[in-house]
Amino acid sequence: MTTENNIRWHQSLVNRADRAKQNKHKSVILWFTGLSGAGKSTLAHAVEGRLHALGCRTFVFDGDNVRHGLCSDLSFSAADRAENIRRIGEMSKLFIEAGTIALTAFISPFRADRAKVRALVDEGDFLEIYCHCTLEICEQRDVKGLYAKARQGLIKDFTGISSPYEAPETPELSLDTGALPLEECVEKVLELLKTHGVIA
Repeated sequence: MTTENNIRWHQSLVNRADRAKQNKHKSVILWFTGLSGAGKSTLAHAVEGRLHALGCRTFVFDGDNVRHGLCSDLSFSAADRAENIRRIGEMSKLFIEAGTIALTAFISPFRADRAKVRALVDEGDFLEIYCHCTLEICEQRDVKGLYAKARQGLIKDFTGISSPYEAPETPELSLDTGALPLEECVEKVLELLKTHGVIA
């Protein structure tokens, strides 16, 4: 007998709409994607700071942090990258059901993986934010020296060097994080949330 035959979905007495009413804002997945060093985590945390000040319930899923726990068993192979994103997608789905604005900062280099996360949730629940920045600037920002190691062949499957990055074709928001000041990027994300009726 398979697992599917032994489990069933239990419907909560408190639903997402109830939580949105209590929170006074809607929930959504903000998916920040881009090369390492493009400013995804910096922007996600800055946006969270502004949203927290507005009284919103938020949580940032940061790529490095998640790999310390939930995805500590995964490598950076294409298959494990896909599994990493699948897990984050499922976790983010739970968080928006809980009424939280889920901000995710992951390279998530492959369009197919990002599309699978978008397909997990209803239309409008997944807002893709492309943090585009030249490889040169990303390497200049690389405080951990990962790009240098990748160019030396010490790190395999490194996005932008030995592994491809597939840029979003129709993101909800595209930000030139190599040229725009952080605060301006934050304002554009907040405007996106207002446009989609997540916050007032």
